[in-house]
Amino acid sequence: MELQPPEGISSREKILWAAATMLGEEPGAMMSVRAVAKRAGVSTGSLQHHFPTKRALMDEVIARVYDLIIPVDAIHDTSIPARERLVACLQRLLVSAGADPRDAWRETFDRYIATEPSEGARAQYLASERELHRRIEYCLNTLEDEGALLPGDNARRARILFTFVNGLSIAQALPSDDTQLPTEVETLYAVADWVLSQ
Repeated sequence: MELQPPEGISSREKILWAAATMLGEEPGAMMSVRAVAKRAGVSTGSLQHHFPTKRALMDEVIARVYDLIIPVDAIHDTSIPARERLVACLQRLLVSAGADPRDAWRETFDRYIATEPSEGARAQYLASERELHRRIEYCLNTLEDEGALLPGDNARRARILFTFVNGLSIAQALPSDDTQLPTEVETLYAVADWVLSQ
């Protein structure tokens, strides 16, 4: 029997629940408006009222998922130096402690690179990328608002940091001589220092 949305939640929340559930059941699948509406127990008109485009729906679902696994609350704790908070923000984007970076990259490769990704997989990846950029930019904007970061193009800074973290995540997955390479944290501090000095 198919899972149903929890009782007593709004139609918008039912839609988000249904889309997230479907995404979890079949990652990379293209979710149709009708299928999500049916799963949520709402009309397609109601779904389109809350989410006029599939992209808007996917972006909100991905944002909710990342809210659970990569919270950004710590960026507001001014008792911690800005440098430390920026490093923590970036470190959360890397594979979690105890997880295998090779497994994460193998899954990424299989889903998005080994074969041409489906429309659904492409949409899911792009939504994830947009959300990660948004989170990095949010951290940078917070630091700028506090005066810890000089005013500048935080969207550009976020793109650079995102690219850097992607590269570091690949380095985590590749064989290395630990005595030769700086640690992950040292590397993150170096890039944080660069950003904060701009």
